[in-house]
Amino acid sequence: MKKSILLVAVLAAFTFTSCKDNAAEKVNQDNVAEAADRDATAGKFPKMEFATSVHDFGTIAQGTPVEHVFTFKNTGNAPLVIVDAKSSCGCTVPEYTKEPIAPGAEGELLVKFNGSGKNQVSKTVTVTANTAAGKETINIKAFVNAPDAAAPAGVIQ
Repeated sequence: MKKSILLVAVLAAFTFTSCKDNAAEKVNQDNVAEAADRDATAGKFPKMEFATSVHDFGTIAQGTPVEHVFTFKNTGNAPLVIVDAKSSCGCTVPEYTKEPIAPGAEGELLVKFNGSGKNQVSKTVTVTANTAAGKETINIKAFVNAPDAAAPAGVIQ
């Protein structure tokens, strides 16, 4: 019992004597200013607004490569940085601006489609950027006409 009282007394003395330094004196004012700037800009995001987010190539022949340039504007209040752009399949290849796009400036995203598939085809391109949502999507579509198949041998047309 005496040992536990002694232990509690030592811990109490240690606790009260270790807190005698004023923590406010240890704060670096440069870090406070940097944190204030960071917090002020924390709510600022770029916003990627496409002129149109869907493009229809219409009717194309199978295997015919087509492309479309999607234009967009940064309507947010911070520079827009596109990190990546991926399509829903390998037949569609997006190419995007690598440089940051200032607020109010415009950028372009080129989408190439190789004309594969047949009948109605829809493809999605997902753009990863530093927007509030983090991802934006655009779509392309086309009606792909397959080449006429030759009639089987021995069949009279």
